[in-house]
Amino acid sequence: MDRAAPRSTEGFLRRRSSMPMWVDLSWRVGLVVGLISVVLLLHWVGRDGLKDNLDNHISFVDVLYFTTVTVTTVGYGDIVPVTPEARLFESLFVTPIRLFVWLIFLGTAYSLFLRNILYRWRMARIQADLHNHIIVTGFGTSGQEAVHELLARGTDAREIVVIDGSEAALELAEAQGCNILCGDSTRDRTLKDVAIHRARSMIVSAGRDDTSILITLTARHLAPRLPISIVVRNEDNELPARQAGATTVINPVSFAGLLLAGSTSGKHIADYMADLAASGGRVKLNERFVKPDEIGGPLSAITTGLGVRIYRDDRPIGFWEDGARQLQTGDLIIEIVAGDGVRESRKLD
Repeated sequence: MDRAAPRSTEGFLRRRSSMPMWVDLSWRVGLVVGLISVVLLLHWVGRDGLKDNLDNHISFVDVLYFTTVTVTTVGYGDIVPVTPEARLFESLFVTPIRLFVWLIFLGTAYSLFLRNILYRWRMARIQADLHNHIIVTGFGTSGQEAVHELLARGTDAREIVVIDGSEAALELAEAQGCNILCGDSTRDRTLKDVAIHRARSMIVSAGRDDTSILITLTARHLAPRLPISIVVRNEDNELPARQAGATTVINPVSFAGLLLAGSTSGKHIADYMADLAASGGRVKLNERFVKPDEIGGPLSAITTGLGVRIYRDDRPIGFWEDGARQLQTGDLIIEIVAGDGVRESRKLD
């Protein structure tokens, strides 16, 4: 997050264009050729209104010459080509060079002024489409894995916004179809640009605990009800992260320790825990609200998966506790369901 970024695209929300570069170039060239062709056709149709001071006869070469000098210049004054060969030379050789010079000037104007207008227009269009999206701040190892898992779980890449200070990292996110913004997530302006008030959730993985906590503080005061998941690497920072407003605090070091400790009790425990966390395994965890037809029944009676926990008024209730014997309206159920690996094997069968 603290790495410097090129100023050309910093602060602009953007997304990879669905149009390949060669298609974009082709339609631009086609547009130029089409416009010149229209002018040529109109000149040819209205050639009776043109006068050739040389021979008073308007040929197709004369019309082609007149069209090119009209489109690209204001015409000639005291020196004029008078032979067909000279006019063909002006039309087919000099004119492309003249256009190339103009393109250099237009390219400079685009770089200094027009590009910013274009980026702001595109940014406004993307912002208008951002509703119920997921914001990922920091696209290092953890951020990349989070986005990869979101895509594997079926999240549309256009529903993901990645914020980072490195253009190299953002290029990886853009290649996956995500919206990207080069900026500092600790600033209100950056988070407002990605419509944080309309986001579904936010993942904070800035690479530094202090930066991640500051981002969480910034996000929390802009979106008081937004679910925020934060990665911290120091156990002492877990409490400050929660106090900053994080909904979920994840310590990868602690999680790795849990897997290692679990592996000492059985060689398959760590494998199963990792399977639960990923989308491509045989089992995965699913979180949902209780259905109307399940209210009043026990957690063990649900048919969509294996119920393991209930959250009632944000209070966790295990499947063995008395509270799990009768489901109530508003209960949040955590269940183990078949993973994508099982579904793929069934398709093959």
